[in-house]
Amino acid sequence: MSVAPEVLELIEKCKEGNRRAQFDLYGRYSGLLFAVALRYTNTKIDAEDVVQNAWVKIFKNLNSFSENNSFEGWMRRIVVNTAISLYRKDKKHANQTDISDVLATPRDLEASKECDFTREELENAISRMPEGYGMVFKLYVIDGYKHKEISKMLDIEVNTSKSQLSRAKKFLQGVLNSMEQVAKPNK
Repeated sequence: MSVAPEVLELIEKCKEGNRRAQFDLYGRYSGLLFAVALRYTNTKIDAEDVVQNAWVKIFKNLNSFSENNSFEGWMRRIVVNTAISLYRKDKKHANQTDISDVLATPRDLEASKECDFTREELENAISRMPEGYGMVFKLYVIDGYKHKEISKMLDIEVNTSKSQLSRAKKFLQGVLNSMEQVAKPNK
């Protein structure tokens, strides 16, 4: 994915220490990066902290960005890694269990595919997940990381990542099923 010429020009000016270019780059991408950070944090304040720290890293490491890569992808990865660092610092993975403890049944998974929910309802349900489940779910399902990558990022076992994803799916099914029951009129 090529980087737009105007963005490349901003990046070059930022490398030279041009404050106006830094401000413009920040203005162009701050909303996107905040949305990514918000997905990985529990509060807007934590997301703001993550984004602020990520911007410091972005500006500090602009020389390591390769023009052959996606600039947005590069910045997103910095935000995700910054959020994971905050997560590691604040939590010690209290909800971890082995994958053999919990597995959703195929019937449960099929039932969840038949439900129709709005984006807001899904985001609300995901935000209710315990942190351990939510972090793995977002990394795996939303951002497409593999369990091996997640295990390294969060400093957990691969099976723990799989277990957390399984528990996250089961948790999400329960929340969505209860929302569906509330929405259905009594017969």
